[in-house]
Formats: sequence, structure tokens, C-alpha cells
Amino acid sequence: MLREFALADLITLGNASCGTASIFLALNYAVEPETPAYIWVAFALLPIALILDFLDGYVARWRKKKSMLGADLDSLSDIVSFGVAPAVLAWALGMRGGLDMAVLIFFVACGISRLARYNATAGLLTDHSSGKVKYYEGTPIPTSILLVVVLMIAFTQGAVGQNFWFGQTEILGMGFHPLSLMYLLSGCAMISGTLRIPKP
Repeated sequence: MLREFALADLITLGNASCGTASIFLALNYAVEPETPAYIWVAFALLPIALILDFLDGYVARWRKKKSMLGADLDSLSDIVSFGVAPAVLAWALGMRGGLDMAVLIFFVACGISRLARYNATAGLLTDHSSGKVKYYEGTPIPTSILLVVVLMIAFTQGAVGQNFWFGQTEILGMGFHPLSLMYLLSGCAMISGTLRIPKP
């Protein structure tokens, strides 16, 4: 099967691999919080995934190897690296209340929906003179790297778990960290039908 893959597709799989490794390391940290190296490497892998996500498109255009397979691989990889991985990082660092998890699940579902919509409508939004999509509807899922940066800053300040900024509360008996609202806002921005961002 690998014989059917172009160089850009292998780079895309590198993106997915970084996201998957980040998830595993975040879970390791949740089990062994006395080993902070796990979470630091989990953080570091996602910017690498972002670089690979940018690089695969350039390589595909340079080698004139753009394909439906590559587009689908890109979306599936982005779900792992910029949808599931940031949510698991938040969970590993202490957003484990019932409402926290509901927000994180909503965030991942929004990311999946946003990518599915993009794949389904990319042909309609393409400028046929340049062959490129003119704009994004909703924020691209890689913008979730900003959430990871916030978590990383919180971790460096010891503001995780019981000490997350804005504290924690209970609503209807379910734990909730107000900081998790950034995931709710990010999810809503991704599925927005009115927010249009020019594609570089």
C-alpha cells in the first residue's frame, strides 16, 4: 500500500504520528504526574505536527501530486493532532469534571464536523484560476495549537489540576473548570458558517 503514497502523504502521516504520540504521552503523564517529561514532549510534538501539516501541502504542489487521497489523509491526521490530542492534553492536566469532558467531546466533534464540511465543499469554494480554495468557513482546526500554548503556560506556572486559572466549580453535581470554555469557543468558531478567513 505504501507504494501508492506520495512524499506529501508520508509527511501527512508524520503529522498523525506526532499527534498520536502526544496523546500517548499525555496519558502517561496522567498516570505518572511525577514525570513531567511526558507532558513536555506531548506539548512539543504538536508544533512539529503543525509544521508537517503546512509542509505536506507545499510538497504536494511542488511535486504536482495533489490527490483526493492526500486531502483525506490530511483531514484525518488533523483530527488526531489538532482535535483529539489537545482535548486529551486538557484532560491529562486536570479538566476531568463531567462538564469539562462534555466540552472537550464537543470540541472534538466540532473539529470532525469542520473538516468533513471542508472536504465536502472544497470543490465549490475553489478558485479555478488558481486551483486553491479562496477562504475557510470557520477557523481551521490547526488553530487549536493556541489552546495548547495556553495549557503549556498554565503548566509552567503550576496552574493545572486543582489550580487551573479561574478555579473550578460544580454545576448539577458535575465538575467544571471555567478555563475549559476556551475549548467551547474554539469549537463554535470552527463550525461557524458566517466566519470566513482568507486562505493563504
